[in-house]
Amino acid sequence: PLAGGEVVTRPIVFSGGALAITAETSAAGGIRVEVQDAAGRPIEGYRLDDCPRIMCDDLRHIVRWRGNRGDLRPLEGKPVRLRFAIRDADLYAFQFVPYEPAPPPPEGLGL
Repeated sequence: PLAGGEVVTRPIVFSGGALAITAETSAAGGIRVEVQDAAGRPIEGYRLDDCPRIMCDDLRHIVRWRGNRGDLRPLEGKPVRLRFAIRDADLYAFQFVPYEPAPPPPEGLGL
């Protein structure tokens, strides 16, 4: 719903360097993702506030966080939880995939 909701996974030990989601959002909605330690504490650099709102209709959208550009390699092999904050959107799947650097932002945008 537009009011939103959350889903938190149980602890996951993953291999890979990035998180891909299959999702569809409305123009008013979105998805944000937080990575937590096994006890449910947010991991610095991967907090919900570090994740820009994802608006997509995509089979493979790579989740990015400000400051680390979506690089999950430092957390590989460690137990983590994923917290998905979902607002007027459908999250169909998530998968850990090899890390690929984000494309550089267009010149002149000051990002």
